[in-house]
Amino acid sequence: MLSNALTDPPLPELPPAAAELLLADNAPPRLAAHLRLVHDVAIQLSDWLATAYPGLYFDREAVLFGAATHDIGKIVHPEELSGPGKLHEPAGEQLLLRSGVEPRLARFAATHGSWTAAGVVLEDLLVSLADKVWKAKRVVDLEQLLVERLMAVTCGESWQAFLALDDFLTRIADGADDRLAFQNGYPIRS
Repeated sequence: MLSNALTDPPLPELPPAAAELLLADNAPPRLAAHLRLVHDVAIQLSDWLATAYPGLYFDREAVLFGAATHDIGKIVHPEELSGPGKLHEPAGEQLLLRSGVEPRLARFAATHGSWTAAGVVLEDLLVSLADKVWKAKRVVDLEQLLVERLMAVTCGESWQAFLALDDFLTRIADGADDRLAFQNGYPIRS
């Protein structure tokens, strides 16, 4: 079932290194499906930003890897697959570091739920946003932080950036029911 969660259409497959980690740790299939969904939204978000804000620099590969592994700590804390909790965040970062993942990439497991913390960079905001909007959850504070980062590299008005982002995120959110059905089609346990 894990293999199917990692490869079933219509979603793009995860970066090979992320998929290998999930297979090596026998991740729950639902976690793999969730990571693919967030990864897919991160791809769409990255593509939109590259088109809408061509002067904006961000590490696309880091964002995509971060989206593909942000909840990997739920392997250690599977109870957080079906309930609330933040124990998976530091556990995920540690799991990734022990697996040889660079700290600059492992950090997303710890930062995806704390976008207001000191030192959060644009890539962290993008992973956090993808992790929210995939299921149509809109977080105004998070979106406003992204708009502020966009305004730092453009000469436009913040209201224009907010409207453009809002329009894009609304289109993404419109597919939430299908994404939730895809995720829920996989069991929580291996």
